[in-house]
Amino acid sequence: MASARLLLTRSGCTALKTITGHGQRSLSVSSAVLARTHVSYEVKDNVAVVRINDPTSKVNTLGRHMQAELEEVINEIWGNSAVKSAVLISSKPGSFIAGADLNMFQACKTAEEVSYLLQAGQKMFEQIEKSPIPFVAAINSSCLSGGLEFAIACQYRIATKSKKTILGTPEVMLGLLPGAGGTQRLPKMVGLPAAFDMMLTGRNIKADKAKKMGLVHQLVDPLGPGLKSAEERTIEYLEEVAVDFAKGLAGKKVTVEKKKGLLQKVQDFVMGLPPVRKQIYKTVHNKVMKQSKGLYPAPLKIIEVNTHINRTRIRSYLHELSHFCLAMTSVSRALIGLFYGQVACKKNHFGQPEREVKKLAVLGAGLMGAGIAQVTVDKGVATILKDTTEEGLARGQQQVYKGLNDKTKKKSLTTFERDRIMSLLSGQLDYRGFENADMVIEAVFEDLSIKHKVVKEVEAVRCCPHILGLHPLMNCMIFLTCSLVSLKSSDKISSVN
Repeated sequence: MASARLLLTRSGCTALKTITGHGQRSLSVSSAVLARTHVSYEVKDNVAVVRINDPTSKVNTLGRHMQAELEEVINEIWGNSAVKSAVLISSKPGSFIAGADLNMFQACKTAEEVSYLLQAGQKMFEQIEKSPIPFVAAINSSCLSGGLEFAIACQYRIATKSKKTILGTPEVMLGLLPGAGGTQRLPKMVGLPAAFDMMLTGRNIKADKAKKMGLVHQLVDPLGPGLKSAEERTIEYLEEVAVDFAKGLAGKKVTVEKKKGLLQKVQDFVMGLPPVRKQIYKTVHNKVMKQSKGLYPAPLKIIEVNTHINRTRIRSYLHELSHFCLAMTSVSRALIGLFYGQVACKKNHFGQPEREVKKLAVLGAGLMGAGIAQVTVDKGVATILKDTTEEGLARGQQQVYKGLNDKTKKKSLTTFERDRIMSLLSGQLDYRGFENADMVIEAVFEDLSIKHKVVKEVEAVRCCPHILGLHPLMNCMIFLTCSLVSLKSSDKISSVN
């Protein structure tokens, strides 16, 4: 998570150079300004708006190049006496900062190299936290791992209230732990129980929950499309709001510290008592051991490093650094490999389809057919669900509704969105409308004679070019593939067994 340009001692996981402040605010303009590709900035009403955008990736990650340019820009901002505050925002749609560049860590051959990278990240975030001018993190979409550590080092955080905006520390899913000060800042910000929940589960936090937790200070509603796309308009609006708050922070009109009520003060006092904290560590440790059987080092390292949270800043960072290095085992390498495999499986390796599937028909409203119908309507595709009996059709439609309603209960969908998606599904006992279907998926009972019968019935409609039979163990993979590949009429599959 660092730039190779930072002058730090390469002393491994057992030593950490003292992290100092930014020093004097002297102007230092590099000739590399014109060559910057990942970070740019401009000054608006004494507010430096720092925009990040990695042109080589769909998401922004904290790699060597990104961090080197961030360091240059931040130093220039500190050297400009006209700048009173700063805003950090991503100009890339769909991503704030998705974390550190894993390839950077995988390229390290020794623990000393990993230590060197982490020290640089800790130093930069420490400088931002102690900056003489306030930094506002304007968050849209994914803010994960190193991205969240960067954001919580800023003095103020604003996020869009969008379904795509998520905050989290998923390092534990890769067998790692936050390594740039996150294990130290997060508990102080949201409390030890909430911090443990985030770091030990890797769960994503939605914007509205992040506001309640104190992870962000303000929320901004996303905008719809206009002369520009909804994403572009939302980013521009977010920047305007963030600049206003940055000016307010500089002018002391906006306060960072939130006033705590009596109940919160009592809770903080109780949580600060050594016996209480010790009991929390013990409870969390026992729960982790019960679930992981001690086979995953990272969760235990996260608990252990947090026991040193009240020590000096340098010693706390040292423990975080050393435990990160100790967590990089064969387990983490295997989990990272699994992550890359999942990413590869999500990519389209087949190119664009010859024709877009706008309407889909599913034969069979059983567990398999209803499941296919659910994921299809969830993607906005009109779907016909056919069965031979009213009872079977009703069960299938109810299964689709239940799946969507469960998302509503978890607040990942609104009731309006649930009903809108459900309206794309139509159930019937005959073949009406099949002549307009772009693709038909056969998911009837595993009886070859029945499969032959329904396929012949569909072919009799004559206007349905795509028919796909599904094996019960292959339905998900084949369905996802057929949404990307357009089959020729000669490629009709009557059965897969």
